[in-house]
Amino acid sequence: MNLHWLIRAKRWAQNPPSAARVKLVFTIIAACIAIGLIEHYVGWPEWATAERIPRVPK
Repeated sequence: MNLHWLIRAKRWAQNPPSAARVKLVFTIIAACIAIGLIEHYVGWPEWATAERIPRVPK
């Protein structure tokens, strides 16, 4: 760990984020986990799958 990250950690410890910011971060993490679980157990919808465009030979 370099000195830059230690200084950032010190500043974060002196001025911790607000409760609203912590709730926002946990909400985003929970949404990502929920999307991952839905994809794992239900599957990915066909309309959300990108189609590969075939390359044209030169």
